[in-house]
Amino acid sequence: MSNQYSGRHPNDRQRSDAQNRGGQTRKQGSDTLSQVSEAAQSATSTAKKAASVAASTVTDQVKGLLDSQLASGAEMVGQLGSSAQRAADDLDKNAPQLAGLVRGLANRIEGYADDMRYQSVDELFRSASNFTRRQPALVFGIAALAGFFAFRTIKSTPLPTQPVGRSSVPSGEYHGG
Repeated sequence: MSNQYSGRHPNDRQRSDAQNRGGQTRKQGSDTLSQVSEAAQSATSTAKKAASVAASTVTDQVKGLLDSQLASGAEMVGQLGSSAQRAADDLDKNAPQLAGLVRGLANRIEGYADDMRYQSVDELFRSASNFTRRQPALVFGIAALAGFFAFRTIKSTPLPTQPVGRSSVPSGEYHGG
């Protein structure tokens, strides 16, 4: 009879306990969800950092490769300039005016080679961009001329032709002595 005097029923106590456990379960679920969310954010951050480092490493390697190729190209251009100098020396005896033109061209070529030797790919790209901004008509003209020569070269190159369905040596015929 003590339940009657307390004003509570035994079922009320069970409901109260269930509500407390339900609240704790919701709080635990919320904490777990929060922890999963933080772990996902941490994993995403780590993946972004790793991708950034990998991209930076690849970029540095490509730039290094391009810099070495640029040095090789500068060396080849320098050899072209030296060859032009020798050609000018040979022309001095028979055609001094033409030798002067070739020598001037050779000096410019060697100057470009020297400039290329001491530039990185980034610096060369900036130089080319600046030149294109200053002289767009010249760059467009050179590109059109290069396209014209490429088109003429491709057009004038004969395609290998072979009759369709026939072999180059007729079958069944004897060619011999």
